[in-house]
Amino acid sequence: MQYTSQQSQTLEPTGYAEWFRRRAARAPERSALSFKGQTWSYGEMQHEIERLSTVFDSRGIGKGDRIAYLGLNNPVTLFAGFAAARVGAILVPLNFRLAVAELVAIIEDAGAAAVIADAHYARALSSAQNQLPCEHFFTFGDDCDGWLRLEPLLSAVGAIVPALDCMPDDIVTLMYTSGTTGVPKGVMISHRNIWVNNMNWVLTSDFTSKDVTVVCAPLFHVGGLCVVLLVTLFVGGHLVLQESFDPALYLRDMEEYRATVSFAVPAMLLFSSQHDDFAQADLSAMRLIVAGGAPVPEPLLKTYAARSIPISQCYGMTEATAGLTFLETERGQSKLGSCGRAGPLNEVKLIDASGARITEPGVKGELCARGGNITCGYWNQPDATKAALDAEGWYRTGDGAYFDSEGFYYICDRIKDMIISGGENIYPAEIEGLLYEHADIAEVAVIGAPDEKWGEKAVVVAALQPGATLDLTAVVAFLEPKLARYKLPKVLELVDALPRNANGKVVKTALRARFGKA
Repeated sequence: MQYTSQQSQTLEPTGYAEWFRRRAARAPERSALSFKGQTWSYGEMQHEIERLSTVFDSRGIGKGDRIAYLGLNNPVTLFAGFAAARVGAILVPLNFRLAVAELVAIIEDAGAAAVIADAHYARALSSAQNQLPCEHFFTFGDDCDGWLRLEPLLSAVGAIVPALDCMPDDIVTLMYTSGTTGVPKGVMISHRNIWVNNMNWVLTSDFTSKDVTVVCAPLFHVGGLCVVLLVTLFVGGHLVLQESFDPALYLRDMEEYRATVSFAVPAMLLFSSQHDDFAQADLSAMRLIVAGGAPVPEPLLKTYAARSIPISQCYGMTEATAGLTFLETERGQSKLGSCGRAGPLNEVKLIDASGARITEPGVKGELCARGGNITCGYWNQPDATKAALDAEGWYRTGDGAYFDSEGFYYICDRIKDMIISGGENIYPAEIEGLLYEHADIAEVAVIGAPDEKWGEKAVVVAALQPGATLDLTAVVAFLEPKLARYKLPKVLELVDALPRNANGKVVKTALRARFGKA
């Protein structure tokens, strides 16, 4: 690693890949990553990162270039992220649940120079390969026509390319999240954002090198990548990565590896607690499950408390590199429903409709946040960035909240119309825009309703053209080729006309009051 004199004087590592190198150098023999029965030490993981970064460099991929990644959780996901950072490139993790057309739109928006996909998703994306701006197509595992296999390229690597200097505010990853307009936005996450986020988790949740962390949440989500995963590697712990969520495997690995930490959305916690193995699984080593994506229902908190498994609820978002508020596990029962207080390295506040700060407990307002973990903005969307971030660096979350007399925050509603189903964000405007193309629909609105398994579900409320008929099966069939499955509505309600205010805007509060029930 080459340093400038200015960089060599800072106490903060100059990049995401550099702090991992320093960690690996301290204890190269320590177990870093386990996946499907194979374990890599920190030294072995660093070697894989160096080899892959050399492959990138040999193909002319470097400073500022975007590398898209598509596939289930895999060690290659992590190797690619660190390797990209090592040559100054930017990783773009893709949601494998999206339809091909949605993936193409994101890859085009990012202007990706390369895409890495496992063999299954490489074949799925091959039909649209000619539409993509990428110069390089890498796959691993099985062969795929038109794609270069990484394994032979890695085996042929000779001298390792030197790492590139990075500055703290250089962008290291783009994580795409749809806004209320339904148009995906690339959230720019910097080296500094990840560093501050890691420190917030260390300071609030007592991570140490003795922690063994099980991660099954998808790594294209900030929850999967940035909540407990990166901080575990940051402190020198042992990460147990799962390809995807399976309750039996989740419980088995927690028992087999004597796991101490995990991250899960409420649906994962529910399905695990309902599995036959839950009552007998030895989970006595677990000291912390961080729950995010949606509030955890009180009965579920009590189910895990009965097994002496602490659940710590947090609140965050992609734009905050994960966490904004953190609830200490010892307050989990006394502060049921709370998402905690601001992290040590960020601030939060509430504002009213006029933008004035709310200082009284129990008064609802919009939650805003500021700190080194907050994104500098959205990729190629200056107007959206300006709307979300004010001149003082405060990010407007669009979520309604209040705080109690001790300063603990509670999320009470969404100022934005976003629906959260199984930890996945669903944006009504995206579904509405597609349904307005249906010949039988005159007007339509999409709202959320409680769902026992997934937290929330999408409900379509539609008024039909004169003489038309429509059922849920037909609506799903119309949307299925265009949307990821988790976005598909579960309920169709037919009305004569949508309620509107004097300005012609649909009054969704009236629709929620009528149809937004379980």
